[in-house]
Amino acid sequence: MGILSRITGHVPAIDVAAAHDRPLGVLLIDVREPNEWAAGHAPGAYHRPLGELDPAKLPAADAIYVICQSGGRSARATRLLTDVGIDAHNVTGGMTAWNKAGLPVEHR
Repeated sequence: MGILSRITGHVPAIDVAAAHDRPLGVLLIDVREPNEWAAGHAPGAYHRPLGELDPAKLPAADAIYVICQSGGRSARATRLLTDVGIDAHNVTGGMTAWNKAGLPVEHR
């Protein structure tokens, strides 16, 4: 068991390809800080830094995929969401894996 698993416990996870090809109705939330978001994020992602994540204030979605830089913060966010009954999945490897896979990135 890796360090991340010991800290967060098991959380549902998907890879970056699945996050990129997410079905209609699935919300991708980026929980990184504003400067990280501005440096580049997944197209169509919803930005909500981990410290500001409130499950009650999220847009309606069939499921939620959560991404950060490498997977640690998004695993914590996924745990928070699943603990309140939301169908949430951590994007394994985060934006680091997203960029390595050559997937598109937006800057705004």
